[in-house]
Amino acid sequence: MLEILTLGSVVGLIAFTRLPLGFVMMFCGVAGITGLHPRGLSAALAISEQQIMDLATNYQFSVLPLFILMGVFVVKAGLANELFDAARRWVGQFPGGLGMATIMACGGFSAMSASSSAASATMAQIAIPEMKKAGYDDGFAAGSIAAGGTMGILIPPSSALIIYGLLTQESVSELFVAGIVPGLLQVLFYVIVMAIVARLVPHWAPRGERSGLGESLSALSKVWGVLFLFGLIMVGLVQGWFTATEAGGIGAGGAFLFVLLRGKLTLSVLIKSLLDTARISTMIFIVAAGAMVLNQFINLSGIPGDTVRFIDSLNLSPPLVIACLIVFYALLGCLMDGYAMIFLTVPVVAPIVSGLGYDLVWWGIVTVLVVEISLITPPVGLNVFILKALLPELPITRIFRGIMPYLISDFLRLLLILLVPSVALFLPRLIN
Repeated sequence: MLEILTLGSVVGLIAFTRLPLGFVMMFCGVAGITGLHPRGLSAALAISEQQIMDLATNYQFSVLPLFILMGVFVVKAGLANELFDAARRWVGQFPGGLGMATIMACGGFSAMSASSSAASATMAQIAIPEMKKAGYDDGFAAGSIAAGGTMGILIPPSSALIIYGLLTQESVSELFVAGIVPGLLQVLFYVIVMAIVARLVPHWAPRGERSGLGESLSALSKVWGVLFLFGLIMVGLVQGWFTATEAGGIGAGGAFLFVLLRGKLTLSVLIKSLLDTARISTMIFIVAAGAMVLNQFINLSGIPGDTVRFIDSLNLSPPLVIACLIVFYALLGCLMDGYAMIFLTVPVVAPIVSGLGYDLVWWGIVTVLVVEISLITPPVGLNVFILKALLPELPITRIFRGIMPYLISDFLRLLLILLVPSVALFLPRLIN
């Protein structure tokens, strides 16, 4: 009974108060351990202290601030504008070409910034005026950017995959490699969606202007350095040249050089970049620490084992259990932030999936895919509300309408990875 009340308190405090997620989970974890452990509060505080210290000294966690710093430097370099311009020069002449360019730029910027919200907010300010000028439907344009921004949570370097790796003790490098093909498929599927919509509803996504070869090459020359850096990180991870943490160091160092060589690195920019990185990393650290403390309570309570035994007693086939979990995540995603879903559910769900004989690296990709979808599903689609805040005159229902074609493609991609796990596991197995 105590376990149910504690978990219920977590959900209630998250849903009905403005308390930070990390502190909510830490408070509930300490309260739960106090009630279950023979030594009470002293044991709860000792366990919490140990978990926080373990996280602070965890080698895998150090990759997160490095990739965040890389993303901050990329933003300071003004890369988003140039990525969009380069993509627009190359594909803008096709029906829906400007929208395709927006999707590609979202993918590239999301990969480098590792943030879906940053990608959505930044690309909205760049692409929406251009898409309006070209005659795009406002709702579809906003929906395209909201959907495109979700790529930041899957395409490596992904903070969601780092957190999943910490919670399950899976290799972050393997998770990054496993996310490459599904991430590229997302870009491809979204471009196909744009092409189909442009053909079926031409006034939603008209043809753009054609650029000459010289202009296209000139635009590409402005972003080749950072594209090379991203390619180096991905190839290095696949080839095993370096670990995820070493890749973070290379990414941060390369992005620093990129900003420096472009003449945009002043002392104030450097200080602000470091402060932004520290602020974002601290926020994530607090949430992760709270999750680790709550996980200790969950393990002490025996909830994962009880859940596995309960599911075994139902005599359901493993695919049916996975289907039920997907439905559960889809419903939860309509009501809760994606990162909260990862922190609250992975400690309980991962043992179930592992007990069924499934690969936890594959399940990590599936989990992040579902979290991606939650970012653009009503009524709590975070990326949608970001676009709404930037476009207050646009009804939110029109943004959700514009998102629907992308949601369909997301569910098809999720179904593909569920039915063909090798889509996500091919590269990790190739390395091993």
